[in-house]
Amino acid sequence: MHFKLLIALVNDKKSDAVMQAAREAGATGATVINNARGEGLEQSKTFFGLTLETQRDMLLFLVEEHLARQILETIARVGEFDTDNSAGIAFQIDVEDAIGVSHQVEELVKKVEEEI
Repeated sequence: MHFKLLIALVNDKKSDAVMQAAREAGATGATVINNARGEGLEQSKTFFGLTLETQRDMLLFLVEEHLARQILETIARVGEFDTDNSAGIAFQIDVEDAIGVSHQVEELVKKVEEEI
């Protein structure tokens, strides 16, 4: 079985909704890294030396490759990435090997067979 790693940088207020939607689209779980920071095209504004920016969460999803695109599109829709330029981004990368997911493979095989 082959996997993709989906990485979503999400406004922390939308993290729960994005995680729930990803699970409904086929993700079996996620790792959340809180309080990530970043900059886009424009630098963050400051006020008396304090940076005025919303906190982001980094959501990491290890998903079966046949489900990856559907989950990625769901994350983008729920996170409103295409309608709000400050909402966040999501992308996927190939995973060469994964250990510790054998308990999920049986469930994933059923889900992938349903999708294909």
